[in-house]
Amino acid sequence: MSERVEQEEIFSQVLRAGRRTYFFDVRSTKADDYYLTITESKKFTHDDGSFHYQKHKIYLYKEDFADFRDMLDKATGYIVNEKGEEVISERHQKDYRKEEVMEASTDSFTDVSFDDI
Repeated sequence: MSERVEQEEIFSQVLRAGRRTYFFDVRSTKADDYYLTITESKKFTHDDGSFHYQKHKIYLYKEDFADFRDMLDKATGYIVNEKGEEVISERHQKDYRKEEVMEASTDSFTDVSFDDI
């Protein structure tokens, strides 16, 4: 049984997004046509400091580009219309710390009269 060998990357872009990294790679088929792979790589750190990456890959072929783009636009548009562009999921991260709003105390101010200047 022969192993399937990934074709060489022709064009590649990387999007780093926190613990996730997205790879957009254009590859060539045996018939010399192009297709796109989208890979999500997520870093997981263990308690002992070691880590591993979990990867998920999507293969997208030219005949599906228009429908994929249309569905992606509809889904992302729906999310932004319903929930806005503010990112709220960060507060679910283990290391999330709410920024505290400090109230100003009048005790720390010096009373200055303009007549003194």
